[in-house]
Amino acid sequence: MSKYRKADLQRFADIFKALSNPNRLRIFLRLISCCKPGTVHRIDADTTVCVGELGKELDIVPSTVSHHIKELYRSGIIKMNRRGQKIECWIDPEIVKDLANFFRS
Repeated sequence: MSKYRKADLQRFADIFKALSNPNRLRIFLRLISCCKPGTVHRIDADTTVCVGELGKELDIVPSTVSHHIKELYRSGIIKMNRRGQKIECWIDPEIVKDLANFFRS
């Protein structure tokens, strides 16, 4: 029997659903490779990537990036902060820790 409650399983299902899209997975992998998940409270160039920059790097049009970012945010995978006209985003370190624990168990 699973040690996870029904709510926990639904949360993981939502995370996996969000990451099942190749573009969202690419965005997640890009963010996790550059943005040290343990530093979520520091918002500076070392820990965040602006949404527009992601689109350019990954060759995804801005409207598509916005849609995917919204889905990643909705599922709790990323956090966002608006600074003027820029929207910064970063991986929630708790999600990374929870996913690691999920796969370890």
